[in-house]
Amino acid sequence: MMKLNMLLGLAAALVMPALGQEVAKVLATGAGLPDFSLPGTDGKTYTLTDFKGSKVLCVIFTCNHCPDSVAAGSRMEQVYQDYKSKNVALVAVNGNNPASLTPDELGYSPFGDSQEEMAPFAKDFGWTFPYLYDGAKQEFTTACGAQSTPHVFVFDAERKLRYSGRMDDGGRNSGPVPNSYLRDALDAVLAGTAVKEPVTRSFGCSTKWLFKTSNAAADQAAWEKRPVTVADLDEEISKKLRANGSKNLRLINFWSTSCGPCVKEFPGLVDTGRRFQNRSVEFISISLDPVALRPAVLKFLESRHAAAPGSTAKSLGEQGLASNNYHWTGGNPDAMAQAIDPDWTGALPHSVLVAPGGKILWRHSGEIDIVEVRRQILKGLQ
Repeated sequence: MMKLNMLLGLAAALVMPALGQEVAKVLATGAGLPDFSLPGTDGKTYTLTDFKGSKVLCVIFTCNHCPDSVAAGSRMEQVYQDYKSKNVALVAVNGNNPASLTPDELGYSPFGDSQEEMAPFAKDFGWTFPYLYDGAKQEFTTACGAQSTPHVFVFDAERKLRYSGRMDDGGRNSGPVPNSYLRDALDAVLAGTAVKEPVTRSFGCSTKWLFKTSNAAADQAAWEKRPVTVADLDEEISKKLRANGSKNLRLINFWSTSCGPCVKEFPGLVDTGRRFQNRSVEFISISLDPVALRPAVLKFLESRHAAAPGSTAKSLGEQGLASNNYHWTGGNPDAMAQAIDPDWTGALPHSVLVAPGGKILWRHSGEIDIVEVRRQILKGLQ
């Protein structure tokens, strides 16, 4: 019994926020809508008065990164289209603080939760309703007690809360769903009847509160302590890299310390490797600097913290590969190019995405668009 109590106590300590960092409680049914003044992706600032003519106001706390939010993106727009003629207003709010996210939480979307990334995220889903940012102060998010993404709040004409909880049972399914709690609530409020189920649990990624920035900072500090290595690359290892005997997608980038675009794009590639570390993806870098510049190559990799995540290191080790970073030491690089990507002209930088078994899914010469790289990875993971 004592051992069980100790385990329960440990579990509680792991999930409960630190003292003085309590998660806000969900707004009670019947409570009034808290006031807000928040910037939207269209450059406007929205307040309650912007929706004063609507019979119903639906507020959905969502974000750019959560797989549940990504899956719900199209359904949110469809709800808006189906109900806007019934005098229903819908507004989405990103209440996440982007600095409270660790990279491994970002492996389900090409975007993070910053305010700047909200507009392209909304564009991907063709959103025609306002998308507002509350991640800096989280005052409105706290007042409503948004627990996760997405979390729905439906207010009537008097702006009293009539429903709070999840949109539907879609979860991470992006297609149509048979049951929508949100639609049921909207229909009831419009009809002037009681909402059958006024409160449900809002399953999804937890709200990234400001106090979680310490977790992200600790994760970054730990990452920067990870060892960075670089190994010799010859034709035989090049063939093994292309053959990709792992179960992972393999993103390979050819670069040089003397190549400006290479240096510019490299941090984004390292970050992408970290984002997808728990999703069967590994990032491999290959330097084409002269062999004599090995110290400079290693110094560059260390300064960009190009370490291997634990999952990548394990996978590479199982294949007999010595590192996630390589330096071509085999003389004329034609043999390496022929082994990994015969279509590569030799211009730097160059990137290829290789599926398990060796098929190249995507290639790009020149500086990359990091969002496009992540889109291609997500496509390859489907």
